[in-house]
Amino acid sequence: MSRVLCKSTSALIPSLASSASAHFRFKHFRTSSSSSSSSSSFSPRVSRMATEASSSSSSSSASPSPSSAIDFLTLCHRLKTTKREGWVRRGVNAPESIADHMYRMGVMALIAADLPGVDRDKCVKMAIVHDIAEAIVGDITPADGISKDEKSRRERAALEDMCKLLGGGPRAKEISDLWMEYEENSSLEAKVVKDFDKVEMILQALEYENEQGKDLEEFFQSTAGKFQTDVGKAWAAEVASRRKKSN
Repeated sequence: MSRVLCKSTSALIPSLASSASAHFRFKHFRTSSSSSSSSSSFSPRVSRMATEASSSSSSSSASPSPSSAIDFLTLCHRLKTTKREGWVRRGVNAPESIADHMYRMGVMALIAADLPGVDRDKCVKMAIVHDIAEAIVGDITPADGISKDEKSRRERAALEDMCKLLGGGPRAKEISDLWMEYEENSSLEAKVVKDFDKVEMILQALEYENEQGKDLEEFFQSTAGKFQTDVGKAWAAEVASRRKKSN
């Protein structure tokens, strides 16, 4: 997500539902990502539970246990309920959630034309995990006074604990690898998905402008000249053209 669209800087994740096994129960799962906090961290109990989940899952299994899967999905519920803070701060009515944003990015990857050297299926997967750590840390805005390196450190730590909660194994490793590849912009797929991240944002900005009469020029300015791929540039140009016609 573009830095201009970072979410709340301090998020309290409410008690999560009990799983089939008593040792997977969550209570008072707190995150801390405000500028007044030194880091975003799990309570000792939750960290211990994530470790237990990882050790209890067979490393040879391609799938997480039902208990680990439901625990992980319950945590991911935060992605459905947390609103994108950039829109909230600008008074947008009924703003989209993190999950809304990632879903349309996944659709973008699904419908995009085949690109030389780009694995489309990998792009779809990357789109739906690229903001997954925000289930714990939220988004950290420049106004928080937190460096890019510190933001990345917090997200990496959150992702590691989420993968442990899933029980480790191939599925967790795939999520971690996809997230890291996107974070480091280290592949063609990552460059395509980063462009989709920006395109989705400006398309959403245009929709809010048309629907609610907002002036969201800053979101367009924040992405200008930053697209890395031909598909990103072409889709951004189409959004810009439609915005010009609607003004």
